[in-house]
This record gives sequence, C-alpha cells and structure tokens, in this order.
Amino acid sequence: MTTRFIETMVGLFVVLGVLALFMLAMKVSNLSRLTSNDGYEVSAYFENIGGLKVRSPVTVSGVRVGQVLEIVYDSDRYEAKVLMRIQASHDYFPIDTTASIYTAGLLGEQYVALEPGAEDDVLVAGDHIEFTQSALVLEEIIGKIVVKLTSG
Repeated sequence: MTTRFIETMVGLFVVLGVLALFMLAMKVSNLSRLTSNDGYEVSAYFENIGGLKVRSPVTVSGVRVGQVLEIVYDSDRYEAKVLMRIQASHDYFPIDTTASIYTAGLLGEQYVALEPGAEDDVLVAGDHIEFTQSALVLEEIIGKIVVKLTSG
C-alpha cells in the first residue's frame, strides 16, 4: 500500500512539473494570450526594426493593447512595414499617434510603444501611423562612438 502511494505521488509530481514547463514555454513564446480577430489593424513604417518579431507586444504607457501581426520589407519605400492589431476596446487613439520601437530591459525583447497625439480624429482599421521612431541598435551606437574616438 505504501509503495502504491509513493508511486502515485511521484506521478502527480511529474505531471505538475510537465504542466509548469508547458506554462513557462507558453509565457516565453508570447503564445499565452490567444490571438483573437477582434480589433483593428494599423500599420507603420520604420527605417530599422532591430529585433522586433511577429507577436511582439504593442503597448501604451506600459499596458499591452495589441500585438505585431506581420513585418515585411517595402521595396518602394526602402523601409520595414509593421502591421499591428490593436484590441477593439482601444479604439480611441488619435490619428497623430507616434509609434516607437523600444527594448524591454538592456537585452530584452523589443516591442512597439504607442504615444497618443492630440487630434480629435481617431485611428481606424487600415490606417497608417505616420510618426515613427526606429529601434536603437546597440552595434550602431558602439560603431559611432568608436569612429568618434578614433577620428578625434
């Protein structure tokens, strides 16, 4: 009887461990939130997206309001086009909203941060965010510093 109890407890412990690893994997891969089709899609062009990826968060004041759906290179504009889905409950962003790419922490994942503007008209499905700020790439900054130090 004691052996059966121990085997049952070990089995339960293993199952809980596997579930914990699964939840951790979902959290790390940004799949923990089920993607839904409610919301509206807007796009923005960036000169450099750094390490931005599909499913990266779109935030306002640190609050997640959407996610990146698609990243493509536009050969006509020579820039990266980022398509984002904003949750339907956040349908109040002005048309002069600014989109910037930031990094969470020093070496963390990159995300799109929106800064609302002051216009009365709001973004709707299919709109384009005109004002953008590209990602800061650490290698480019270091390269500029090295060039400055060696030339001066």
